[in-house]
Amino acid sequence: MASALASGGNVTSSVDILVLDLLEWLGDGPRPYGEVLDAWGTSCPRLPVWEEANDRGFISRQRLPGGGPEVAVSARGAAYLTSRRPRTRGVATRT
Repeated sequence: MASALASGGNVTSSVDILVLDLLEWLGDGPRPYGEVLDAWGTSCPRLPVWEEANDRGFISRQRLPGGGPEVAVSARGAAYLTSRRPRTRGVATRT
């Protein structure tokens, strides 16, 4: 990805690829909110992966009783992932 950006590559395309990577990473099931932000949060305005996934409705957040907040792929995110990467199967979703 760094080479695509350095050579004048399309940043939007790079963000889309990273959003798909994020959805695949979350696809195994819910993860703690803090873990997700540690791995995917950024202050770089050119690569807003976490923000973009949220804005598109691809991420679902909830707080479990007696637990902390968790993050999972929303139904919309799962549909987007499977339409772009058809080999991805069995994505755990939360509405």
